[in-house]
Amino acid sequence: MQRTATRRILIGLTSHDDLGGVRKTGYYLPEVAHPWKVFTAAGYTVDLASVAGGEPPVDGADLNDPVQREYTEDVEMAAKTLATPRFADVRAADYDAILFAGGHGTMWDFPNDSDLARVAVEIYSAGGVLAAVCHGPAALVGLYGADGRPVVEGKQVAAFTNAEEAAVGLADVVPFLLQSRLESLGATHTSAPNFEPHTITDGHLVTGQNPASAKDVAAAVLAVLNG
Repeated sequence: MQRTATRRILIGLTSHDDLGGVRKTGYYLPEVAHPWKVFTAAGYTVDLASVAGGEPPVDGADLNDPVQREYTEDVEMAAKTLATPRFADVRAADYDAILFAGGHGTMWDFPNDSDLARVAVEIYSAGGVLAAVCHGPAALVGLYGADGRPVVEGKQVAAFTNAEEAAVGLADVVPFLLQSRLESLGATHTSAPNFEPHTITDGHLVTGQNPASAKDVAAAVLAVLNG
């Protein structure tokens, strides 16, 4: 059945702020701001949701980046950021796509949130786009279809690589290696050299490797939505 387009896209955010006792973390601002810019320029409304609701913790902000600065100064998005709904309070039918932004916090709270999984699977199963960038694919490891099989099984995906995790010195800090976990679920992980942009589309699943991929992931989401 053809879904009815809503012209709305949901960006999912982590609520976890502790990077294994090393430092504070959260969602990675450029992985929200750059997709927001792409989506709104195409006429879509962007909403936010987070695991715990309220104002989620932010990481990686660089206000010398004009897109990040524009995002933080946007009155509508500032209000949405201060009062994000929990995934439990989100109606999947309201959205054409969901994009899970990264940031290391996702590795702790995305995989085990049943409400996040419900929203993502409902959007995807109805023909919407399921997307994630960098550590955002941590959301995918907890997603299972009606047949009980992992959503990523047999799919090509991109995510922050084991090599990139080692390069930033956090391979022994994160609760699991994202590339390895996705592969253990039957996904085929694809990648570019460390920190180079890389995005892959497999049907209605769009994933990107790292922060440099965020803009391209958003463009790929629109390409799928536009058929």
